[in-house]
Amino acid sequence: MEPSPFSGHSVDTYTEGPPRQVPGFLALHRMTTMLLAERMPPNGRVLVLGAGGGLELNAFAELHPGWSFDGVDPSADMLRLAEQVVRPHAARVRLHQGYIETAPVGPFDAATSLLTFHFIPRDHRLETLKEVHRRLKPGAPFVMAHISFPQTEPERSVWIARHVAFGAPDGTDPAQQESSRRAIATKLSVLAPEEEEAMLHEAGFSNVSLFYAGLSFRGWVSYAH
Repeated sequence: MEPSPFSGHSVDTYTEGPPRQVPGFLALHRMTTMLLAERMPPNGRVLVLGAGGGLELNAFAELHPGWSFDGVDPSADMLRLAEQVVRPHAARVRLHQGYIETAPVGPFDAATSLLTFHFIPRDHRLETLKEVHRRLKPGAPFVMAHISFPQTEPERSVWIARHVAFGAPDGTDPAQQESSRRAIATKLSVLAPEEEEAMLHEAGFSNVSLFYAGLSFRGWVSYAH
């Protein structure tokens, strides 16, 4: 699997990015915990894939003081940032550097992966989902949200342009926006929404439901068999 794109300066500025780039970013965290809480015990254990930066870990921990968390991320720099962000809740958070194979075997009461899967190459996506599924108790919820839009033209190019336009600060240089469009088109692993749902089913999840859609981002909740 490819190395994490987050290191150096990109880590220093990370916490500024998602709230600006992701529609309803804070609400996404609240919706995620609400969906998990439907089936989780008050002292439940959550697996967080792509936990670097610590933003969702911190939000989850603040909303549910009885939950504990195992966070996994390939970037050592991002995990160091996560340590700082979740410091008030450090006793309930364990961080692991690596990919899903590095995660404890569980079984977990729930799992999440927010703003992560579009960085996972397509040929690793199904196995990653299967590894998440193997670590969940039967009936446990899994929430994932990331970039997903149609992959046929001209729709694909239209959605890429919308994504860049929404996340660009006022006054962003047109050349910089064009560079962002090229990066999204060539460096991210973006699937169409129907492909995402089919892959969740193939990995063993059931009752797959779309709960969030914000421009180029989609979010689903599903459940381990």
